[in-house]
Amino acid sequence: MIKVALKDGSIKEYQAGMTVLEVAEDLSAGLARIACAGLVNGEMTDLRSSLNEDCSLEILTFNDQKGRWAFRHTAAHILAQAVKRLYPNVKLAIGPAIEEGFYYDFDNDKPFTEEDFEKIEVEMKKIVKEKLAIERFELPREEAIKLMEEMGEPYKVELIRDLPEGEIISFYKQGEFVDLCAGPHLMNTKPVEAFKLLSAAGAYWKGSEKNKMLSRIYATAFAKKADLAEHLERLEEAKKRDHRKLGKELELFTLLDEGPGFPFFLPKGMELKNTLISYWRDLHKKAGYQEISTPIILNKELWLTSGHWDHYRENMYTTVIDDMDYAVKPMNCPGGMLVYKTKMHSYRDLPLRMGELGLVHRHELSGALHGLMRVRNFTQDDAHIFMLPEQIKDEIKGVVKLIDEVYKAFGFKYRVEVSTRPEDSMGSDEAWDMAIAALKEALGEMGYDYKINEGDGAFYGPKIDFKLEDCLGRTWQCGTIQLDFQLPERFQLEYIGADGEKHRPVMIHRVVFGSIERFIGVITEHFAGAFPTWLAPVQVKLLPISEKYHEYAYKVRDALEKEGVKIELDERAEKIGYKIREARMQRVPYILVVGASEEEEGKVAVRSRQNGEEGAMALDAFIARIKKEIEDKYNYLVD
Repeated sequence: MIKVALKDGSIKEYQAGMTVLEVAEDLSAGLARIACAGLVNGEMTDLRSSLNEDCSLEILTFNDQKGRWAFRHTAAHILAQAVKRLYPNVKLAIGPAIEEGFYYDFDNDKPFTEEDFEKIEVEMKKIVKEKLAIERFELPREEAIKLMEEMGEPYKVELIRDLPEGEIISFYKQGEFVDLCAGPHLMNTKPVEAFKLLSAAGAYWKGSEKNKMLSRIYATAFAKKADLAEHLERLEEAKKRDHRKLGKELELFTLLDEGPGFPFFLPKGMELKNTLISYWRDLHKKAGYQEISTPIILNKELWLTSGHWDHYRENMYTTVIDDMDYAVKPMNCPGGMLVYKTKMHSYRDLPLRMGELGLVHRHELSGALHGLMRVRNFTQDDAHIFMLPEQIKDEIKGVVKLIDEVYKAFGFKYRVEVSTRPEDSMGSDEAWDMAIAALKEALGEMGYDYKINEGDGAFYGPKIDFKLEDCLGRTWQCGTIQLDFQLPERFQLEYIGADGEKHRPVMIHRVVFGSIERFIGVITEHFAGAFPTWLAPVQVKLLPISEKYHEYAYKVRDALEKEGVKIELDERAEKIGYKIREARMQRVPYILVVGASEEEEGKVAVRSRQNGEEGAMALDAFIARIKKEIEDKYNYLVD
């Protein structure tokens, strides 16, 4: 008999050799019906896996993230099987589950398009109805290679050859279909009834531009048809809110062939960007930060010292100046190190908080570029805090409070994650353990629940990530707090302690917006372009009924501009109804109409985005109202 510790803390005894599915059936027939995989001693495994020794066990369903992964990975195999049935000459690459669904990459003579989806979906439905049993088997390396060669799958052969010696090579079979895969998978194809193919795109094999471009099909799958329908509705709403579409309609930014991944901001987009930057500066000044600016291009020696040349080289743009290698900065932190070193600091100077709105450049594959969300240059709202070891916790708390204030101003919910040491990292175990403990203790004392992301930290230190949730329930990675014991050591940063001796400071890297450009993309979709009044690039659209009232319109415009209100006057000789409709399409918070009665009484006819037609209001009263609304950054409206 073996002892199995269950999720609820109870311990049950079973015969050795029982499968995960059999344990699930013993616990509940209903649980067994919806089980997707198991978590044995923290490791994902198949329902078909045997339990042969004492262990902990959690039965994973679609409601668990890892359970969804197994479910959608099975859906990816169903997609690949359908494609192979319809297009026998297609070569299979990879097909993983991802955050919102799954994809599969194919090598086909003609790239797949959405016109092919209906036929593929029909074949997928047949495979689901066939309720094909899914079987797992293993082969030695040479036999595995031979099998894939016989099946005409060169990409699978390459993947097998890339595996380290001694690695278990497993396959999954459903009907005539066999795929190289580590699993886990469902027991059969029947549960995958609710799926949808979403889009087609190109993707380089192994993500390298040096390799062949493959045809990728993106899709999603759910355990219930109602959940799929709800998800597809959210996707339709997301299309309407797509920041690329709204960015063009609202004249915020543009993306041109002359600079792929390098966004051009238009006047209204710059107004929005500058408002964010002004808000950032005001907030940081109050929080005791000093602003600095460091060069965009710095020499190779600096990047060798920082570790970026060895750990981040493939993402950096380089150049040669005076026969020396230089790099365009992908991050602001090394420049911040040099600023700290411009003079010797005393322990009394610490904590020293230095903020920088630095333009950074990172090489992204062309296939990964996506509007403002994934670009090759962006403004990072960095700050580096240099401190004494005993100040770590308080400084982390201060940053968390600042980030919380910012996200509340935009109406965002968020969750917190702590990322620990990655494989490719610098520094001692002791330093890493100390850093991770400091992050956890600070969050714990502030009452935050957090998730642990094992191995997802930066190469120089662990981090706290803030995942925003927008009005559609999507999550975005924005704010980050990274604790770093490594760079102060590599750059030999020092301060004079109370004992008169030299010591190393500890450092925090942190961003709030993350990338200002990306944050603009996120809030554009979150607000569907209807930005809160304080943030809107145009806060008031002023519409005179006819040319006769231009003089009064100028007085209204001047009065509002004097109070700092962003106003746009539409003097075109168009009908007032047309101008109102156009202003509404631009999602302006307020439309003011002026004509004979408004001029005579010193009023404006107010139409607000929130309430519609509001009637006439004294100009002074309207100015007082909008000024208060602009000052109150928490007065947001999400349509």
